Amino acid sequence: IDNRQLKKLPLMALSMTMAESFKELDTDSSLGKALEMSCFIQTMLARILAEFEMALERDVLQPLNKLSEEELPTILKHKKNLQKHISDWNAIKSRLNQAAKNSSNNTSGAAGPGPSSAAIKLENLKEEEEEMKRRVEQSKDEYMADLYHFSTKEDSYAKYFIKLMEIQAEYHRKSLESLDATLAEVKETQNQPDSPFPRDAAVVGVYGMPLETHLKASGREIAVPIEACVMMLLASGMKEEVGGLFRLAAGASVLKKLKYSLACGSGALGEFYADPHAVAGALKCYLRELPQPLMTFELYDDWLKTASIKEPENRLEHLRDTCSRLPKDNYNNMRYLIRFLAKLAEQQEVNKMTPSNIAIVLGPNLLWPQQTEGCQVQLDMASVSSIQVVGVVEPLIQNADILFPGDIDFDVSGLFTAPSDIKDRDVSAAEEPASSLLSVEPASPQPGERQVV
Repeated sequence: IDNRQLKKLPLMALSMTMAESFKELDTDSSLGKALEMSCFIQTMLARILAEFEMALERDVLQPLNKLSEEELPTILKHKKNLQKHISDWNAIKSRLNQAAKNSSNNTSGAAGPGPSSAAIKLENLKEEEEEMKRRVEQSKDEYMADLYHFSTKEDSYAKYFIKLMEIQAEYHRKSLESLDATLAEVKETQNQPDSPFPRDAAVVGVYGMPLETHLKASGREIAVPIEACVMMLLASGMKEEVGGLFRLAAGASVLKKLKYSLACGSGALGEFYADPHAVAGALKCYLRELPQPLMTFELYDDWLKTASIKEPENRLEHLRDTCSRLPKDNYNNMRYLIRFLAKLAEQQEVNKMTPSNIAIVLGPNLLWPQQTEGCQVQLDMASVSSIQVVGVVEPLIQNADILFPGDIDFDVSGLFTAPSDIKDRDVSAAEEPASSLLSVEPASPQPGERQVV
C-alpha cells in the first residue's frame, strides 16, 4: 500500500491526531490506554480500507472500464452505422420508385428508339440501391458479430459484480475482526480490580524483567510463562471456538492469579486449563511487559524492512537473515513461540485464528519501537509501526517450519503436566518431525547453539 495514499484517508488522519494527543497523557492511565488502542485500530481500519479500494480498482473497476471504454463504444458505433445505412437505403428506394414511375410515363410517349434520360437515371438508381443494400448487409453482419461476441462474455461480466460483493464482504469482515480484537484488548485494561496477590520479589523476577535475567536466574532456556502457557493451550485451547484465543479478555482476577502462580513457580496450574483465555492473556502480558520486545529493539528497522518487500522469496530470505541475528535467548524463545502459533493456526477452521488474526492480536506484543523521551516527531507504535509488525509476524507464522526448522518438543522442562481429564483429549504437545519434510538450510548460522531440546 502506498503510504502517501494511506495518509490521505480520513481514518489515518484521525489516528495521527489521536497519537499526538495521547503523547501528553500517562500511558498507564485508563484514558491513555484507551486512546492508544483507539489510535491503533483507526490505523488498522485505514489500511484495510486502502486494501479494499486497491482490490476494487484492480478486480472490478478496471475490467468494467475496459467494457465501457472499448467494447461498448465499438458495438454502439456499428449500431449507429447500421441505422445510417438503413436510412440511406430507404431514401434511395423512395427515389428509385419515383424514377420508375417517371420512366414508365416517358416510355409510353417516347418517339425515338434511343433510351430516354429517365431510363438512364433509373438504371443508375438501381445500381446505387444495390450498393447501399450491400452496405446494409455488411453493417448488419458487423453489428451482429459484436453482439454475439458480447453475449459469449456476458457471464464473465456478471461475475465482476459478484466479485464486487465478495470484496465488500471481505472488507467488512476484516474490519470487524480487527475491531473485535482491539475492543477485547481495551476491555482487558479497563476496570480491573486491585489484585489480592502481592507483587513480591518472586513476581518481579519473571513479569517485567529482562528475558536474559529470568533465564539465567532460573537456569532455563524457555521462559516459564511462555512454556507453561503454551503447554496449557496445547492441552485445552487449540480448538477454542468462542471468539478465538488472544482476542477475548480473560477475567481480571483469574488472570492476575495465574500470573502470580507462574511468577512464583507454582506447578499447581490445573484450575487454569479450563480457562484458555486467561492462559492466552497471561502469555500476552508477559510478552508485553518485557523491557525489550522479544524481537528486540536492535533489529526493529530490519524487521520492518520485511513488510515493504513485495517479492515472496526475497521477503522470506530477509526474514531468515533477521531471525539468524536474534540473540540466542530471544531466538530460542521466538522459535518456540512461533512454532506453537503455527500449530495453533493449523486449527483455524475451528478456532478462527488464522496467521493474519494471530499477527493482529499478538504482533504488537512481540515488536515495538524504542521510545525516545522528548522526541516530537516520533509517533507511538500503535499508530505507525503496529501495522507493519502485523506484516512481519504473519509470514513468520506462515513459514515457521522454514524459518525455525528442526524437530521441537514443547514440553521442554517436563514441569507442566496436564490434569488427568485433560490428558485423555486428542491433543498432542509435540509436533511431528519437520526435518524429513524440509530441505532448507537452518535459519541460524549456528543452529546447534539455538536448538530447543
